[in-house]
Amino acid sequence: MPARTPAECDIQVIAAVNAGDLETAVALYESGAAVVSPSGETVTGIPAIREVLSSFIAMKPTLTLEVPLVVQSGDTAVLHSKWALKGTDGDGNAVDTEGNGVEVVRRQTDGTWKFIIDNPFGTDIIGTGEGTSETLF
Repeated sequence: MPARTPAECDIQVIAAVNAGDLETAVALYESGAAVVSPSGETVTGIPAIREVLSSFIAMKPTLTLEVPLVVQSGDTAVLHSKWALKGTDGDGNAVDTEGNGVEVVRRQTDGTWKFIIDNPFGTDIIGTGEGTSETLF
């Protein structure tokens, strides 16, 4: 189901991951989208995004999500999300974690919305990307 509002991108990707529906989750991303993986690496493109989403689905998670803030300008929006995940890692250990995400979505020509940047870890992962870090004051 396509996202009809910016926030629906987050809501629908979480629902798809909870349902184990990889293809529905991947369909919410533009072909050149970027995603921050759990290791902090930024990956780009559908094959890499499919791999990251597969790792979440493999945990057979129960994810919950809130989208407390959406900032939209024209055809682009920034989403601020709060999520929690309970699942099982590859060794059978329980996983119980949460985070604050920052996502950028863009309105498509058909009026639906898709991710162009998905950082589920927001500022929880700092200094692992290609940006710079410096003291301003």
